[in-house]
Amino acid sequence: MDNITTSPEGGRRRVWMWILVCALLAFAGWWLWPASAPGPGGGFRGMAGMGGSTPVSVVTVQSGQIDRTVRALGTVTAPATVTIRARVDGPLQSLDFEDGQLVKAGDVLAVIDPKPYQIQLQQAKGQQQQHAAQLENARRDLARYEKLFKQDSVARQQLDTARSEVNQLQGQAMIDKAAVADAELQLGYTEIKAPVSGRLGLRRVDIGNMVHASDTDGIVVLTQNQPIDVLFAVPQTRLPAVLAARGAGQALQTQLLGQMGSTVVATGTLVAVDNQIDVATGTVQLKARFDNADESLFPNQFVQVRLRLGIETGLLVPLRAVQRGSAGQYVYRLDAEKKAHVVPVTSGVDDGNQVLLTSGVQAGDTIVLEGTDRLREGSTVEIVTPAAGTEPVS
Repeated sequence: MDNITTSPEGGRRRVWMWILVCALLAFAGWWLWPASAPGPGGGFRGMAGMGGSTPVSVVTVQSGQIDRTVRALGTVTAPATVTIRARVDGPLQSLDFEDGQLVKAGDVLAVIDPKPYQIQLQQAKGQQQQHAAQLENARRDLARYEKLFKQDSVARQQLDTARSEVNQLQGQAMIDKAAVADAELQLGYTEIKAPVSGRLGLRRVDIGNMVHASDTDGIVVLTQNQPIDVLFAVPQTRLPAVLAARGAGQALQTQLLGQMGSTVVATGTLVAVDNQIDVATGTVQLKARFDNADESLFPNQFVQVRLRLGIETGLLVPLRAVQRGSAGQYVYRLDAEKKAHVVPVTSGVDDGNQVLLTSGVQAGDTIVLEGTDRLREGSTVEIVTPAAGTEPVS
């Protein structure tokens, strides 16, 4: 009987062949699976990439109107932010507000012990009354000296002295009046009132503490939030359009958008344009005002701003139909044989959903909306129905 031997090298060779076959099968499955798998809405089928038609959804270029808008990031700013400070020194006797309370202009917020200032006022009034009595007596003496001088019974020097004393006491009366007014003013400062209407923050000092006019932290911060302003910057290239729209005499509507950039959360009006351009950024500051009736806007909050400049008419397509490459913007336009061709376009304004095209297409052209990732110049396409919620916007 012949001895049959198996070479180790032959066994390893067969193992590597099986590994290579499995790898080729896996690669073929990966390559063919995306083309044969159902696309959005169950409509994308075929053998794209293997010589078949590429499934796409399309939209027709149509004439329409679109809002001319300017988008920017803005910061909510209170029209007035006031740090409430004491204007006189003394122990804090009471705090007449709650943290975060909404107050009106003139409301009493805090009281400093008024007794020392009441005493100063009484002293000033007492001194005023004393000097008033002296002035009255000096005037009577002057009247008597004038009468005696006419009778040649007193020297002129005595008459002049009496007149001088009256004038001095009249000056003292004016000083006393100012001293009383100042004492009344200082006493009034012991009641700290809200200078504007707004919402208070958290108090920074408690009852019983000594407060001073030199304190920098203050007692509490008051911010005016109804109405409230939003500051935002636009590029200097958009400034002529903004000024032209504002010069037309109509108030420019300004909208604040939600986090996703599609929902309008507040509507206001442009109220001011800054008088100089920031040379570091090439932008100019604009200010819009909002009622903020629901107090949903807070100072220092970041927001998305959309400034509406007017209505513009032109050729409209969905914004997502416009592709961008190294050569610029382009769309895929279909011919009568359902072949896709790359067409360079120039876009104008957009509203986040639609964009106005100023060159490259005509009304009635059919362009690809979805499925552009596998298209090339001259690709044959299969038009399918897009998935729910992705209908072309025209």
